[in-house]
Amino acid sequence: MVLMIKVRWCLLFALFLPLAAGAQDDDFGIWYSATAKVGVSNRVDADISAELRTFNNAGKTEQGFLEAGVDYKLTDFLSAGASYRITEAFEDDLKYHPQHKIFFELKSSIKPGNFTFQGRARYQTRFKTYFQDADDEIPDHTLRIRLKAIYRTPALPLNPFVYSETFIPLFRKSERFIGKNRFAAGVEYKITGRHSIEASYLFQRDWLPKLSDQQIINFGYNFKF
Repeated sequence: MVLMIKVRWCLLFALFLPLAAGAQDDDFGIWYSATAKVGVSNRVDADISAELRTFNNAGKTEQGFLEAGVDYKLTDFLSAGASYRITEAFEDDLKYHPQHKIFFELKSSIKPGNFTFQGRARYQTRFKTYFQDADDEIPDHTLRIRLKAIYRTPALPLNPFVYSETFIPLFRKSERFIGKNRFAAGVEYKITGRHSIEASYLFQRDWLPKLSDQQIINFGYNFKF
């Protein structure tokens, strides 16, 4: 028990250490999301989600998107998935333009005791429709690595969690190996077996095209059929 508590606090310290190293308050936003998931079979799950993201001190919509995907359970702890996202994103011409994203991913999960540890490797391809230069006409590719820890509180329907996600640009010359980092901490509340809500704080640091930070409050609703 003592060992698990130490591991828990070490994980929290390691996750948020980069925030203390020169973080700057550039902007604030609120993200709202809703996700519905259905079990198609014992091995296949499908889901659809919608999300709205604000920026400029939560005073303006940055983007909104719809995403649909499917997961296939390979083993008890490993699954593969694919999804498509259509986005309306605010661009430099002060207008909203569509973007298309395609994802392929591998996910793993283990559950020692009351903890759940999850890992996800996601390959992302993005197609823009707003072009500032010739490079924008070429789809960009990103590898996203996310690590997440969840604590299942035995006596309460509250599940605190932390996670970090790293975005690595692929196939293009870049000034940095890492293009973006996200660090988050939050809690999920199980309303019933099928309904849950969650709230979290997220710190996002963009390294490209220039250094910028964003503090984000995230609210989500999840439903399982």
